[in-house]
Amino acid sequence: MMMMTAMKRAVASHLARVPARVGLRRKAPVQRRPFSSGAPSVAFAQLSEEHTMLRENVRSFADNELVPNAAEWDKGHLFPADAIRQMGEMGLLSIAVPAELGGTGMDNLAYAIAMEEISRGCASCGVIMSVNNSLYLDPVVKNATEAQREQFLDPFLHTGQVGCFALSEPGNGSDAGAASTKAEKRGDVYVLNGSKAWITNGYEAGAAVVLVRQMQPCVRACVRACVWLCGVGEHGLQPAMADVGTAATWTQRR
Repeated sequence: MMMMTAMKRAVASHLARVPARVGLRRKAPVQRRPFSSGAPSVAFAQLSEEHTMLRENVRSFADNELVPNAAEWDKGHLFPADAIRQMGEMGLLSIAVPAELGGTGMDNLAYAIAMEEISRGCASCGVIMSVNNSLYLDPVVKNATEAQREQFLDPFLHTGQVGCFALSEPGNGSDAGAASTKAEKRGDVYVLNGSKAWITNGYEAGAAVVLVRQMQPCVRACVRACVWLCGVGEHGLQPAMADVGTAATWTQRR
């Protein structure tokens, strides 16, 4: 409950500000019209008080900060950096990361509720949030060492900095077993050689989880697929086209 109170205060603080931010214009709050699909409605009373408060707070943020700007971001292929920073401060970019590791520490239902409300306001923001939580932070949480977490986890929890997941390649799509990017040892370091494509968050990412092929040192002919954590230099991934509706995600190619 203390966590939800803190999130509520963060949302209220954001909504109360008079924006002086570049690329984010304050417009009148959106008036939602009742929606009816003809299907039986789901009683939100089934949600806990914590989940209900989360839904209301994130919905308010989406209505006031995302909906008025989503079309402009999408049309101009503008990465919504300021909105993503606010989402980081609210704990949405690390919503399922355990609290003991510095994350928001909520459950998967809370993650789904927040994703639904953010995506309703701006599909691009929903995709960016999903990639950072599930494809970047989750592998780091489950597999990184303490030293790696300090470098590749902590800066990506609440600051608005995002990571990416580099799996897909131009010649084989998302077939992990057919990955052609290689990790080659040169002296005391490894060099990653290859091409990646359609990497969501790529142009703005500060780090990447990269799937590569690596020679087993014990058996010369044995090749395995493995995952590497690496930093991404300034604009290390080159822009590519993204789908209409999620164009602000800056899906990239390497």
